Amino acid sequence: MKTTLFCLSLLLCGSAFAGELEDANALFAKKDYAGAMKLYTKLANAGNADAQQALGQMYWYGEAGQVDEAKAEALFKKAAAKGNKVAVASLELMDQRVKRRKDIDYWIKGYDGEDLKSGEFRCVAPRIPAMSKINADIDRIGGNVTAWQDCYNKYVTNLNAAMPLTKRIPADIAKLMTKEETEKSTAYLEQVQANLNEEAKVSSKLVLADFAAWRSATEAYVAEHNEMVKSAKKDSHWKDNKIQ
Repeated sequence: MKTTLFCLSLLLCGSAFAGELEDANALFAKKDYAGAMKLYTKLANAGNADAQQALGQMYWYGEAGQVDEAKAEALFKKAAAKGNKVAVASLELMDQRVKRRKDIDYWIKGYDGEDLKSGEFRCVAPRIPAMSKINADIDRIGGNVTAWQDCYNKYVTNLNAAMPLTKRIPADIAKLMTKEETEKSTAYLEQVQANLNEEAKVSSKLVLADFAAWRSATEAYVAEHNEMVKSAKKDSHWKDNKIQ
């Protein structure tokens, strides 16, 4: 009789745990993290693997108030020991984070966008003199500026297509990031994007300003030179006629 009562007691406890776990899950879904954490903690302390795993996730993502990887790992290990597959996967993820720490940090504070300016998108600003006096130089400078303009337009198109830069984070790295790391990466890459845009604008303004100054000076020289040639021809014609 005692054995029957003991088994019945276990069944009732399991049923109670299941009900409380469902309640905790419902609270979590409603983003009532404080309420969910209270129930998950109670169940986790009682040895419920699902609750241990869920509470570990809350510590992992900071929904428990702050990110605490040590507590998350401890809870994952307890749940994994009871066969919780999600906890096992979470521990594997934590192991990968250690192995790929440099890759994660690269997208949080190391990426500089240089890959977007390489190859066909590496647009070297043409050297533009103050003025050109011969047709060959005028044609060369004009051709160089046109080539730079074409390259710049392609670069801007490529830059716009790459936005937002968070798209460039490899999927296998993105899934290893915590919520806090993802937020830091997003903010950092937005700044990199702003820097690239500003750099492109400044570079364009400088080249176009130099080109405008060169063209103005060159056109003025050409006009003056043509006028001198025209005047010289008139003088020569007048002299020829006077001799006759």
